[in-house]
Amino acid sequence: MIEEKILAYIEMFVNFMNAGGTVMWVLFGLNLFLWYGLGYRYLILKRGTLGNVRRQIDKHLKKGDKQKMRGLLDHAIADAIDADREAIAVGLKGRNYMHDSLSKYYNMISQYSTLVKTIVILAPLVGLLGTVIGMIETFDALTNSAMFGQGASISGGISKALFTTELGLVVAVPGLILGRILDKKEERFALEFEQLIDNISTKEERNEM
Repeated sequence: MIEEKILAYIEMFVNFMNAGGTVMWVLFGLNLFLWYGLGYRYLILKRGTLGNVRRQIDKHLKKGDKQKMRGLLDHAIADAIDADREAIAVGLKGRNYMHDSLSKYYNMISQYSTLVKTIVILAPLVGLLGTVIGMIETFDALTNSAMFGQGASISGGISKALFTTELGLVVAVPGLILGRILDKKEERFALEFEQLIDNISTKEERNEM
């Protein structure tokens, strides 16, 4: 019984998508990619720990390996401290070492950002394309008298054509809002990474004095 209901829902979904044409499937695919990118960025950009960078560095220096890793910032701090110690051990300044150790975190926080921005721009355009195609098909049917005198059929055809534009906006608007929020988090992480390098470098200079 449950399997029959699931199959019935799948069939309804497929018929609904096919009614809108190929563009509907394209928009559906874009929507899947969009939410995958947003979900990945949301999980990666979880800060985990509270408090400013300097306090977090002090905690890591005091607790060492006992410090609990609750988010991306904790892992970045631990790697930066390790890189700084390795640099000191060979008699070099730690700043370049820390930049190298944090490069993977810079890549992580920016991953799928371009994908999300591209889909946000592309989805309304694809929806508009679907509308244009649908309108052309509707007016072709009118020209061929296939829908002549059938006002309901004409309005139904136009309604289906406009639906792709609506779906394109439904895909793009949440992506635009959530993408912007996540971009702000990315900018915050990039700033904190710079603060992290500066603070550790300052502590190193003080220890040398």
